[in-house]
Amino acid sequence: MGLRAQMPLLARHEGEWEGEYRHVGPDGDLLDRHRVRMTCEIRDDAVYHQTNRYTWDDGRTEVHEFPGAYLGGGRCGFDTERLKGEFWELDTSTIYLTWQFKGQDLRLFELIVLSEDGRSRSRVWQWLRDGVCVRRTLIDERRVG
Repeated sequence: MGLRAQMPLLARHEGEWEGEYRHVGPDGDLLDRHRVRMTCEIRDDAVYHQTNRYTWDDGRTEVHEFPGAYLGGGRCGFDTERLKGEFWELDTSTIYLTWQFKGQDLRLFELIVLSEDGRSRSRVWQWLRDGVCVRRTLIDERRVG
């Protein structure tokens, strides 16, 4: 049985997404804002791969690749030069992720909620240091293409 059958909600996320990241401090003040174009794909029904392309108003850009391996039991893991973590489906609309940036004492927790029609999704990250939330990232995306 392949990844699409093991993680049907993840399979519903395949495609191109565009949106905006808003990073806010613990007091709600805006720390950063940038656009994203993201490609989510399952390759050979066995490997999850995500490419994030970020663009800021000042012209800066970044591209990050996130290859994920199926771990069994409805979980995928990822381990890149920047971060390491895993994710799984909570229910028919919500994916949960937890990860750490390598070399930093931050832990991040993310919820991704896909709309019923599959055309939009909302994401929230919480950044914790020593159990205290030091930042939140709010992401709204829509399917494109």
